[in-house]
Amino acid sequence: MMSQNEALALLGRYYAAFNAGDNEAMLDCLTEDIAHDINQGARQIGKEAFRAFLAHMDRCYRERLEDIVLMADGHGERGASEFTVHGAYLATDEGLPEAKGQTYVLPAGAFFTFRDGLIARVSVYYNLADWMRQVGG
Repeated sequence: MMSQNEALALLGRYYAAFNAGDNEAMLDCLTEDIAHDINQGARQIGKEAFRAFLAHMDRCYRERLEDIVLMADGHGERGASEFTVHGAYLATDEGLPEAKGQTYVLPAGAFFTFRDGLIARVSVYYNLADWMRQVGG
């Protein structure tokens, strides 16, 4: 088990890597069998699936997270975050409106499970209807 401070530090590294566009540093924060619950989508398992997801996101979106608040339980087993996504829709994502460089600002959150000093689960949530409204869908 991790301490609460260690869990918060891990989440801090994860989000710093996200904002730096450093996918490898993000992946270094994850277990090999990471469970990734995609907003409005299916659960994906494993670092390679997460790597592919990040590559897809990099192709379709440019995002920066601000106002990040991190939380972890006292046992370092579970955590959460709340943040604001500032993004641009760069390339049309399958099943979504056409991308024309639209920008958006969207509140979002995530839930985490930790194991062996790493993130073992991440579940991300945001309001898809709000995003669709902002990009003209």
